[in-house]
Amino acid sequence: MANFLLRIPNNFRNLSVSASSNGVPPGAGNTTTPQSGGPVIVELPLDKIRRPLLRTRANDPQKVKDLMDSITQIGLQVPIDVLEVDGVYYGFSGCHRYEAHQRLGLPTIRCKVRRGTKETLRHHLR
Repeated sequence: MANFLLRIPNNFRNLSVSASSNGVPPGAGNTTTPQSGGPVIVELPLDKIRRPLLRTRANDPQKVKDLMDSITQIGLQVPIDVLEVDGVYYGFSGCHRYEAHQRLGLPTIRCKVRRGTKETLRHHLR
């Protein structure tokens, strides 16, 4: 595999790059709904992601602060995993990254979205 160095001027800090593992180029078709070929990477509004385990977990405040600093400087490097069931998005991981985005007042977060069934959702809620 080749290594590439990408130099981006500071004024492009808000540049968004997306990739897809399902063979559909980003921006082609409806990228907010994953196809059956596998997960896709998309930017989702924070308020569209349900966090059903939010009350059962506590985040490490220092880790959230460190992530806020990192996201401000270089952006989010690893998307959070999101399960889409019948058009509703559920987030079960990335709690610190999600909270960092909330505290920074960012409207969206990069997500790896995979489509699931209601049974898959029930499994995650156990």
